[in-house]
Order: sequence, then structure tokens, then C-alpha cells
Amino acid sequence: MTGQAGPAAPRSSGHRGATRPFAAPFAAPFAALLVALLPALLMLSAPGAGAADARAADAKPVVTLSKQQAGKGGEITVKGGGWRPNALLMMLICGRSTPDRGVIGGTNSCANAEGRAVTTDGKGAFRKKMPVAEPPVPCPCVVHVATVTGEQAAADAVFVVAGHPLAALPKETGDGRLAVLATTRLEGESGILTWFGAPPARQLVLTVGNLGSTPVKDPVFEVGTAHGVFAPQWEEQQWRGTIASGRKAQIKLPVELTAGAHGDYQISLRYGGKVLAEQPWGVGRPWGVTLFWILLCLVVPAAVFRIGMAVVDKVRPRSSRAPGRARRRPLRRAGTTAKAPKPRRAPGPAEGSTAAPTDGPASTTAPLPWFTPDSAPSENRPTTKGHS
Repeated sequence: MTGQAGPAAPRSSGHRGATRPFAAPFAAPFAALLVALLPALLMLSAPGAGAADARAADAKPVVTLSKQQAGKGGEITVKGGGWRPNALLMMLICGRSTPDRGVIGGTNSCANAEGRAVTTDGKGAFRKKMPVAEPPVPCPCVVHVATVTGEQAAADAVFVVAGHPLAALPKETGDGRLAVLATTRLEGESGILTWFGAPPARQLVLTVGNLGSTPVKDPVFEVGTAHGVFAPQWEEQQWRGTIASGRKAQIKLPVELTAGAHGDYQISLRYGGKVLAEQPWGVGRPWGVTLFWILLCLVVPAAVFRIGMAVVDKVRPRSSRAPGRARRRPLRRAGTTAKAPKPRRAPGPAEGSTAAPTDGPASTTAPLPWFTPDSAPSENRPTTKGHS
């Protein structure tokens, strides 16, 4: 045992001593080379990252279709890229529109019932199938993809609906072009009636400028209100006035929602088929209506209960005892006992009179206090009435 333990220690010691001189010559040059190449690697990677960010910022939304033509009842696959990550999009087949002029008439020219919603992935891309439907207006047609919330973005792809009528696009009138020059805002406050369900109302205020070569007289704007993921409902409103070429003007347009509206709304302004501005609007809940329903749920059951109790009291049978003899016993309180009536004290004999002897036990009766036995009237004793 002792002879085997002696040689084991030198072998282990000799192995560790041989490893250290073998690794030392390679560790120092490798570390120096890594430190020297680190700045170069950083310089090479920085331009690539910056270029990637620049390409992502300059990327525009694009839409491609699996088929350029299909009939009603068919199906196509829509692909897209360059959108915001995790953005909610709406896909529609629209008529009377081209990628250059956009959708003339807005979503009123689209097959809204057959539209589809899709959400982009983390890279801003998507892939979605949608059915082919005929829009309510003639072609030329496009597949229109637009964001539902957030920053406005849209893209169109030419599409032919087989068998659908085809008509020429309306001509553009004039060279006046309006553009928004300042941030839009909503002015106004809600009154007490809005708290009880009255329609909320505001004024959409914005500053527009005429970038065209001819003046714009009495322009007709379209104000749209959208709630949630639904498409906006457009309403035409005409602004009275003339905006000369190169001039600007402040425009105020009334905006009114339906009665009892509450939640997050999106107000859009469109002119010439193009959306000029969007403004979010958060509408509070009409708590007065809620309070009214709570009170109604409390008052109506109480009134019904009172009416029912009155009817029950009216139709219940009466007691058979005579009303004069009916006695109501006093109610006793819980925890109390009935008290016995106090015995009446018998009056004593009158002064100067003697009690009549009795043969039997003591009598409990006493003579009346207002006369004595001797002075009691009798039949044979005359009265003094009428005698002097």
C-alpha cells in the first residue's frame, strides 16, 4: 500500500507542470490579436447597421398579389412588406381607382363586406388570403391595403375582377391642390347633456394651403368617423370661401357623433380622394345614463312591492268578531314578564263607629264610608224633607 501511493504523486505533479508551459505561448498572442482586431470589427459592423436602419426607414409599404385577375367567388393571396411591425391592416377590393390616383370615393367604392383584416409580423410583412368580390362601382380596380390605427399608410395593387363592368375614371378638375400645413385639433367641450347620452360634438380645426396654380373656391371636404377597427363613415361638408394659389386658410368643420357614443374614435379629413389629416378622439362614457338605469332598477321594484302590499291588504278576509268587542292586547316586549295588578286597599271603618260583631271568621267587607249603619235610610223612618 505504501509503495503504490509514492509513485502516484510524482506522475500527477509532472503532468500539471508540462501543461502550463505548453498553453502559455499561445494565450498571450491570441489575446493581443483579439484586442487589435476589435476596433476594426466595430467599424465594419457600424456602417452595415446604419445602412440597414436607413433602408428600414426609407422602405415604403408594398403589396403583391398571387393573381392579377380572378372572377367573383375566387380567392387570391395578398402579400405585403415594408409596413410597421405588428400593425393592423385592412384589405379591400375597390373600384374606380388606380395606384396613381388612389381610391376615388373612399371606402364607398370598395366591397367592404368581403374585406379582410391582417396583422403584420415583427418585420412588417404579412400574407393573407381573401375572397374576390365585385365592388359597387365599375373598374379599374385595385386591392387597397391601409392601416387601421396609428400613422396613416396605404398601398394599392392593380387587380382585374373578371366579368365586372369597366368605366373611365372621372377627370380631374382644376389645378388647385390643398395640403395641411399645421397640426389638426378638436375644439369644444362636452356639456351636462352629453353626460346623459346627448351626441358629443366638436370642431375640427386645421390650416390648409393651396399648392396649386389656380384658386380653390368653396371646397367640399369629407369628414369620416371611425370607431375601433371599423371603416370610417364619411360625410360631405362644404367650406365657404376661396383659397388663392399660394395662400393658406384656417378651416373649421363640425364633427358630431351618435347619441350615447363613447370610447376611442378616429376623425379623418379627406379632400379629392386623399386623406389630409387624422385626429384621435377619446369620448368618455355617459355615466348619467348608467345612474338612471340603476335608480330605475331600485325604484320600480319598490313601487311594485308597495302596490302588491296594498292589493293584499285590500282583498284579505276580515275578522268575524264584532268591531265593538274586538280588543287588541298590548304587545309585550321580548324579555319582559307580565306584572300582576296591585290589590286595592280596603277602606277602614269610619271614625266614631264600631264594627259589627261577627260570629264566623273575620269578614273582608267594610261599611261604606259615606254613611253609618245607624244613619242608613229605612222604610219606616220618615224623612225631613218638607218639614220644618
